[in-house]
Amino acid sequence: MSHPTFEHLSVSSPDPTVYVITMQKPPENRLTVAFAQTIISALRYIETTIELGKPGCIVIEGSDAKFWCTGVDIEENTQNPYASNDGFYPLVATLIDYPLPTTALLTGHTFGGAGVLSLSCDYRIMNSERGFWCMPPVNLGLHFDGIGALVRLKLRPQIAWRALLDSAGHH
Repeated sequence: MSHPTFEHLSVSSPDPTVYVITMQKPPENRLTVAFAQTIISALRYIETTIELGKPGCIVIEGSDAKFWCTGVDIEENTQNPYASNDGFYPLVATLIDYPLPTTALLTGHTFGGAGVLSLSCDYRIMNSERGFWCMPPVNLGLHFDGIGALVRLKLRPQIAWRALLDSAGHH
């Protein structure tokens, strides 16, 4: 089955009910407004191709072994105070409410907003050979409303504290 093309993404379906979204945006799959909206478009496309009530699932992976995603594009967010409202937050909301199971296949480093993005999926599988999952915004003293609830819901307390404190340089 052929799928439409999406900028910086590929969509494949190794099985009629399994869809793989591969992020391919240099550098490091940083989340800009446009890229987040493209991912949402791919998710909506997949949603319309699977019959309601039929089994199906989504896997979101990176295109290389070094980086899954390095979070929101800080430069864009500095220039556009609404960037997260227009891109990142709608993407997280789309994944949280998505009608099919979603898995983040963390092929490499997963930093900041990418950690939140992975937590918005139902499941996460981390490459055991390479990559760090961390939250550098903690080290910078940044706060994102509502994100703490996602960390508390998806990670056991010991794991959440370790991930957040290691990110802040506390060991």
